[in-house]
Amino acid sequence: MFKGLFRPDRTRTAGAALYAQCAAAARKPEFYQRLAVPDTVEGRFEIYALHVLLVIDRLRGQGEQASAVSQALFDALLRGLDDGLREMGVGDLSVGKKMRKLGEALYGRARNLDRALAALPATGELEELLLRTVYAGIDTPPVARLMDWIQATRAALGAQTLETILEGHVDLGGTVL
Repeated sequence: MFKGLFRPDRTRTAGAALYAQCAAAARKPEFYQRLAVPDTVEGRFEIYALHVLLVIDRLRGQGEQASAVSQALFDALLRGLDDGLREMGVGDLSVGKKMRKLGEALYGRARNLDRALAALPATGELEELLLRTVYAGIDTPPVARLMDWIQATRAALGAQTLETILEGHVDLGGTVL
């Protein structure tokens, strides 16, 4: 009876591992130096979200287990955002309000990214999305280079076996374009 009680949930473990890899990839200095993503809380949020949403895009339509791991990855991102707010000193009473706003922003990003990716190879929608989110308020950002990275990362994710990703292992590219 107690045998399975203390065994880690494989889906949740895979989601947490995927999130950790997305977070590590999003911290690469190349995004902030070579691709001119603002090195701010907002800029980092956009890049973290982009990494997670690209992995979720890879898992979409791949069956029940992929859907569960995708949800676990999204949940891990939300936990990471909650932890980040608390580390920044946001009070307990304000965390819920801020998390609601972040959750709404994430769902909006996911919906808009889905639409932009579905429109590929036409890149107009993706460019508009990145200018509105990642590069908001930046004059002449290298948006084409970030779009190239997105497409290359999507292709690399598509080449990875589903089984490997479902086990919590993902390669998000060695270098930023």
